[in-house]
Amino acid sequence: MGDDMTPDAIDLAVFRELQDTAGADFVVELVDTFLEEAPAMLAELRNARLAADGERFRRAAHSLKSNGMTFGATTLGRLARALELKGLDADPATDEAAIAAIDVAYADARRC
Repeated sequence: MGDDMTPDAIDLAVFRELQDTAGADFVVELVDTFLEEAPAMLAELRNARLAADGERFRRAAHSLKSNGMTFGATTLGRLARALELKGLDADPATDEAAIAAIDVAYADARRC
């Protein structure tokens, strides 16, 4: 993550506190791991939606929320939290739109 982080994508205070606490080199490793694993988490969210598996859906949303909030990707974390708390919507299109918004938030955070 560089100095090009935007407040909308990454909360700099959260990110810098993590660096201060865990060490900058370790945070780089954590972020790299998250960037590698997040697409699979997003795929799991989509697959759970397709299977109408509420428990898998909530677990995938929880993982995205937790990781996003840890690194200061607050928009990503907030959107994933909403899905985690709500669970599956009766209308799949509603969940698909929410997942698309998480995709955008992930892409924004990834660019930082």
